[in-house]
Amino acid sequence: MRRTLGVVAAGLAATLVIAGCSGRDLEGDSSSNTAGGEQITLKVAFWGDMGLDNLKAEYEKAHPNVKIVLNSGEFNAQHEDLQKKLVTGSGAPDISAVDEGFIVQFRNQADKFVNLLDKGAGEYESKYLDWKWKASMSADGKQIGLGTDVGGLAMCYRSDLFKAAGLPTDRDQVSKLWSNWDQFIEVGKQYTAKTGKKFVDSGTNMFNPVLAQQPVGFYDEQEQLQMNGGPKVAFDVSMKAIDAGISANLASFQPNWDQGFKKDQFAVLACPAWMLGHIQETAPDQKGKWDIAAIPGGGGNWGGSWWTVPSQGKNIDAAVDFVKWMVAPEQQIEVFETVGNLPSQPELYKDPKVLAFKKEFMSNAPTGQIFAATAANLKPQYLGKKNGPTRVAVENVITRVQQGGLKSDAAWAEAVKQADKVAKTAK
Repeated sequence: MRRTLGVVAAGLAATLVIAGCSGRDLEGDSSSNTAGGEQITLKVAFWGDMGLDNLKAEYEKAHPNVKIVLNSGEFNAQHEDLQKKLVTGSGAPDISAVDEGFIVQFRNQADKFVNLLDKGAGEYESKYLDWKWKASMSADGKQIGLGTDVGGLAMCYRSDLFKAAGLPTDRDQVSKLWSNWDQFIEVGKQYTAKTGKKFVDSGTNMFNPVLAQQPVGFYDEQEQLQMNGGPKVAFDVSMKAIDAGISANLASFQPNWDQGFKKDQFAVLACPAWMLGHIQETAPDQKGKWDIAAIPGGGGNWGGSWWTVPSQGKNIDAAVDFVKWMVAPEQQIEVFETVGNLPSQPELYKDPKVLAFKKEFMSNAPTGQIFAATAANLKPQYLGKKNGPTRVAVENVITRVQQGGLKSDAAWAEAVKQADKVAKTAK
């Protein structure tokens, strides 16, 4: 997940005229100490495509004394590296993205991050979805992050491959094929029988969206592992898809998964808003072949991130200025239009540019309307402080099944074993 995440920040394709100012706050005002003076380098760690290439160029042009160094790495590895650097007390990036699956883990180490309330972030609270603001707030009232995107769910599909299989291609008709996951798997069987090709990309990319739709995820609010609830439901769906022979069994967000896009090895995958950018980046020649339908089961949130500022940095004020600038409406909408990441600020769901936006790459699907509607109705799960590593442990079991190293009928017991191990040992 990285989603490839992908995940995060969303923004408005407006030309920014910033003369001698640093970050704009959410109202578009400017306040800065980075517009001139000594040379400053800010290292930014994230994963996937967060639309930062364009933002970097814009910011550096307006702030010639600031150099932004982008470090995009593998999703899990980035979080693990941040944790190590926080423990050792040195080497952390100036700015780090943190995903929803890890935010509780890091907010419990709030002393290792800048409390953004001390930097004027309190005025932003009313701008965010209530749950998004609270998710990065520590128990003692410190705010460690400013939200970038949310991951409301839809389903992306290859209309050309659907047509070749004799399936409907219109997005409304496709949505009617599957109101639940059992129906989705049956459609997959039809597709595979007709074409001899696999239908869905990965068992893990069925597990995650199904889990996101459950009332309770890996942990309850008392931080007790709850494997027999939502995780069991999601795991069973994943195993059913693998056993049905409709999954390409590609490890998500790995090189062979990316090759799967290019080689037409699957026709559909779960699509939080941030996934659009990954598809376009990975398979740019498939423009107009992808479209977006409703996801089985309806709703759910998979992914979404925050920008944080580790307190060990040497240029904290400059880092905070850049974070404020990135989450300003102009930049949030620009990122949305560029890579698809949906903002965490509900007022932007009403913005005419968001509502009117159609993603040309995705067959001109009205992504603004589709994902704004999903985000407005989100009822997010509680994600425990060990959610991230627990999810990784369970995903690894699913991957073992996909690679033939573990039988599906023995997989659940192994998943529980690995999750329990994390719950007892992860910090």
